[in-house]
This record gives sequence, C-alpha cells and structure tokens, in this order.
Amino acid sequence: MHSLPLLSLSIWTPIAFGILILLIGRDANAPAMRWLALVGAVVSFLVTLPVVGGFDVAKAGMQFAEQARWIEPFNIQYQLGVDGISLWFVPLTAFITVITVIAGWEVITERVALYMASFLILSGLMVGVFCAVDAMLFYVFFEATLIPMYLIIGIWGGQRRVYAAFKFFLYTLLGSLLMLVALLYLYSQSGGSFNILDWYTVPLTRTAQILLFVAFFAAFAVKIPMWPVHTWLPDAHVEAPTGGSIVLAAIMLKLGAYGFVRFVLPIVPDASRELAPLVITLSVIAVIYIGLVAMVQTDMKKLVAYSSIAHMGFVTLGFFLFSNLGVEGGLVQMISHGFVSGAMFMGIGVLYDRMHTRAIADYGGVTTKMPHFAAFAVLFAMANAGLPGTSGFVGEWMVILAAVRENFWLGLLAATTLVLAAGYTLWMVKRVFFGPVRNEHVEALRDIGAREFLILALLAAGTLWFGLYPKFFTDPMQSSVAQLLQHVAASKLQ
Repeated sequence: MHSLPLLSLSIWTPIAFGILILLIGRDANAPAMRWLALVGAVVSFLVTLPVVGGFDVAKAGMQFAEQARWIEPFNIQYQLGVDGISLWFVPLTAFITVITVIAGWEVITERVALYMASFLILSGLMVGVFCAVDAMLFYVFFEATLIPMYLIIGIWGGQRRVYAAFKFFLYTLLGSLLMLVALLYLYSQSGGSFNILDWYTVPLTRTAQILLFVAFFAAFAVKIPMWPVHTWLPDAHVEAPTGGSIVLAAIMLKLGAYGFVRFVLPIVPDASRELAPLVITLSVIAVIYIGLVAMVQTDMKKLVAYSSIAHMGFVTLGFFLFSNLGVEGGLVQMISHGFVSGAMFMGIGVLYDRMHTRAIADYGGVTTKMPHFAAFAVLFAMANAGLPGTSGFVGEWMVILAAVRENFWLGLLAATTLVLAAGYTLWMVKRVFFGPVRNEHVEALRDIGAREFLILALLAAGTLWFGLYPKFFTDPMQSSVAQLLQHVAASKLQ
C-alpha cells in the first residue's frame, strides 16, 4: 500500500500549476511565468518517478489504485490505476512536458502564460487518460485533451492554423461520439458499472461485439491516426508550433493506440480476432503507402508527420497479431516514438526559428555551420530509420519478428518500413545537412545554444538508453501483456 495518492498527484500537479499560471499570468510578467511553468513541469515529472520505482513488475493487475465516489446516481467513480501496459506513459508524458516548456522558452513571446498553462493542463489530462479505470473518467480526460491542443494550434500556429485546429477538433470529436454510445451500452449490459475491468467479463453476442468494435475503432483509429482517416495529422503538425508538434506526436497519438489495448482487445476479443485481418491490412498500408508519401514531401514537418503515421502503423500491426512479442513490440514502439518523433520535430523547430522556412530545398550544408546540432539531428534521423542501438530499432524489430512468426509474407511487407524509413529520412538529411552551402541564410546560421543543447541531449539520452537497454522498459509490461492475451484467447463465442 502507498500512503500518497501518486497517480492523483501525477494528474493534478501540472493542472494546478497551469491554473495558477492562468490566474496570475500577464504579458508583463512573462519571464516569471516561464520559470513557474518550468518548476511545475519538473515537479510534475518528479512526482511520477515513485510510480515507476514502486511498480511491482511481477504483478499483472492494476497498481497504485485509487477510488472515490464521483457521480453516485450513475455509479461513476474517480478510479485510477496503472499496470504494465500504461505505466511508462505516465513519466513519458511528464518528461515531454518539461521538453515543451523549455522548447518554447525564447520562441513564444505573446500570451506566454496561456501557452505554458495550456501545456501543463494538457499534460495532466493525458496522464489521466492513461490512469483512468472508470470508463467515464477516461472519456472525460480523453475528450478534454482536445481543448488545450485546439488552443495551441489555433493561437500559436502558422498561417492556416484556424483551418488545421478545426480539422483536428472535428475529426477527433466526431470519432469519439460513437465511443460514448459504446460506453453507455456496456454500462447497461454490465448491470450499471463503468469500471473498465468489469466489462472484460460481460457476455456479448457476436453482433454486439462487432458494433462495439466499430464504435471504438472510429474513436481510436482517428486519434492514432490510421489510414485512411489520417489526413488531419499533417495539417495539424505543419501549422502547430514546435511544442505542439512535439506533444502531438510524442503523446497524443498514443491515446488512440492505448485505447485499443485497454478497450478493444479485452472487451470485444472475438470481434478483434475476426476483424484483425482488416486492421492488419490498414496497418500495412500505413507502413508502405504512407512511407512512399513521405518520400516525396518537400516540407520537413510534413515528411516527419507522414513518418509518424507509418511508424504508428507498426503499433496497430503488433497489437492485432495477438502474440506477446507483437503486443510488447507495439507498446515499445509507442514509447520509442515518443522520444524520436519529439526529437525530430524539435530539430525542425530549431531550424525554423533561424530560417523561417521548412522547405528542404532552402537548406544544404547546415553541418558546416551547426556541427553540434547536426550531430544530434543525424542521431535522431538514424533512430527514425530504425538503426540498431537506438530506440527506433527495438519496437519495429519485435513487431517484424512477430509478423514473420504469423506469416512470412506479412513480415516481409512490414520489414519494408526499414527500407522506406531509411530512404525518406536519409534523403532529407543529405539535402538539409550535407553538400555545399546553398544560400546566404544558411551561411549566417549559428549553432545551438545551451537551452537547445539541453533539450536535444535529454531526448538523445532517452533514445540511446532505450535502444541499448530495452529490458528496463519491457520487463514491467510482460505480466500485463501475458494476462491480456490469455483473456483474449480464453474468450470465445459459442
């Protein structure tokens, strides 16, 4: 037993700091608000560390459980817990929030308090998604994350920020409405419980499972996003400020993938097995087709945005192979993508702050002017291409092995991502960083300072740590994944 409500502290500490900044923040005291936001982000991250340190890797069920009455007439509880599936996303979310606060330190000069508060509040809400055991609490956190991200894109984004913000909001909101219907149906079938774990044993007909699968799929596939409901993501990434792109890629896309393993696989296991070929097909299309789309992009941010869609295709592919290696590989890919994609968007932001262009053709020879930055950029590019020794290799390799065990040709198709990712990533690196200096703007570039070096060093440390010693990250998830797959295998319609 733990005397402190660690999960509640992980959720509400950043939200409390965010609200405080909103209440006292003014343009005149922007420097103070930056420091207060940094303190709030660091404290929020430190609060999550005892959750990792106190986690029992041998247990498969929920740990650090908290429960309190919330909306009694409908038996809606404030109920929290983490298992091996959700554990790592709590500190990862808080860590990425520290990165985004530092990333916006000098770049954001208008409405600084609102900007910092939005990220802190968003951080707490996303942690809430990963910790919620009550389905309505999950839904509230899941939907509430739209508001701060909508503001981040709509206020501090690029020229088409309003269009991108509306598209992001409408796509994800409409998908979630079907999920709400599914939650209410499960509530009625379970005898009036919103506890997600109670729903794992609710008897459902084949028709009910198929319909519930479609409802959940609509919400989570859009959030990931899967092909063909992915079109909102490149627009959102291109228009979002650097911090918004980092959070969107590193954490928010994971909310949808997490929904698959928390809701879809255990609640509708028979429909999941029956419709697995559909999901696998869509995942392979994302890996191959979207990889080819990334190859022809002329905008660095769009290239990395499409790359994210392709890499997230590996996550859903791994989940629907129904093997320990595949599901663990999908989870590992989610965590790795948090480091690598966040670093890639941070690097693009570093260049954009200096050149005010994301067009690949406007660069060339950056290495000669920014050698320290180029070293980091090439490292993250290698991780994005799946180089062994980096985090980008581990999850992809686990999923490819799981796919080969299922079907050799499926594994071969999945493995094409290693070729495609190397193609579009290294081609971008070649044109941006190497070759002759092409224009006077590149000639005037200055290398990264201490603030940017710190951010990139932290992300590099995570990328290399994960790549060189993945066991530290995979051990806690094994028991929970094994329990999940045993439940899926045992549940069969008569």
